[in-house]
Amino acid sequence: MDTSRGVACLLVAVICLSCAAAAAARSPAARLHRHLKRLNKPAVKSIESPDGDMIDCVHISHQPAFDHPYLKNHTIQMRPNYHPEGLFDESKTSSSSGERPMVQLWHQNGMCPEGTVPIRRTKKDDLLRASSMRRYGRKRHTTANPMSVNPTMLNEGGHQHAIAYVQGDKYYGAKATINVWEPKIEQPNEFSLSQLWILGGSFGEDLNSIEAGWQVSPDLYGDNNTRLFTYWTSDAYQATGCYNMLCSGFIQVNNQIAMGASIFPTSSYSGSQYDISILIWKDPKEGNWWMQFGKDYVLGYWPSFLFSYLADSASMIEWGGEVVNSQPDGVHTSTQMGSGHFPEEGFSKASYFKNIQVVDSTNNLKAPKGLGTFTEQSNCYDVQNGNNGDWGTYFYYGGPGRSSNCQ
Repeated sequence: MDTSRGVACLLVAVICLSCAAAAAARSPAARLHRHLKRLNKPAVKSIESPDGDMIDCVHISHQPAFDHPYLKNHTIQMRPNYHPEGLFDESKTSSSSGERPMVQLWHQNGMCPEGTVPIRRTKKDDLLRASSMRRYGRKRHTTANPMSVNPTMLNEGGHQHAIAYVQGDKYYGAKATINVWEPKIEQPNEFSLSQLWILGGSFGEDLNSIEAGWQVSPDLYGDNNTRLFTYWTSDAYQATGCYNMLCSGFIQVNNQIAMGASIFPTSSYSGSQYDISILIWKDPKEGNWWMQFGKDYVLGYWPSFLFSYLADSASMIEWGGEVVNSQPDGVHTSTQMGSGHFPEEGFSKASYFKNIQVVDSTNNLKAPKGLGTFTEQSNCYDVQNGNNGDWGTYFYYGGPGRSSNCQ
């Protein structure tokens, strides 16, 4: 009898321990740990940036892209088969307009070795700031639709834009040189960004988008630094896509530029001006969408199978600024777009996009035809375009947000 009672007690103890272990595995802390482990791949080397970021040098075949089931046996394409022809020559303008070379802040403390890619490490606090772990690193539906402006829905979703755009043709890429600033953000859940959008499909639930530029996003990064970023989605920001390397998708091949890392230095009002050049184009042979940063850094690509419409071509290109207006206390946010100043103030005061081009079906870069502009509330954020020999097709954009004219 005693033996039976002992065995029964032992079984109860084992069951209790199993239940406790299962409960612990389901706890928020355990789920947080597993999510961090999925995001942060084993590093060959780690570099601490002066801004507190950790940059992990991850073996190129271990990056997050290869979590995608379609990429398990993917052979990495180390370079594009073709570059677009007709890149605007900016060397003649770089000295006259006062631009300086851009770097990322983490470069001050080292570089990643060949055969690795630099990935900004996700911290526990990054996940805790997110509305949920599932939504971490994802946007809500935010793309500007210049074709449908309903005055009663100006702040639908809380996003406002000041952009230039082209549509009505098939586009195979886009390029821009973007003035870099550090706009002030009023609320931690707001952001300010300046980017280009490669768009396919409708503005409904099937929208395909590839995006790249700079952003200030306290919610995503935990500070107010200006950072290089990318984004992609194939279903209007619902279930697919993410910022930077926070999910499988974008395949990086470059060991010198980290998505989501701080850009340094930034422009100052009436002072030194800094900009970045971004080129995104579709490789005519493989069909993948490639990204180049500046003159020298081919960063990587989005495989064409990620998309439906963009597997063929884009139907619209947008360039410009976007902010989140959460309407704190029922009034318009004072979050700045661009430099925080209106376009009419001009160079060294207002932010600009210059040398904007599109890639046509012959893989040539051309000036955009029929460029339109769009903003929901020009008294808050505005856009003005132009053209000249030095800057090609360009526009100034931005604004301060809340003011006596913007409530």
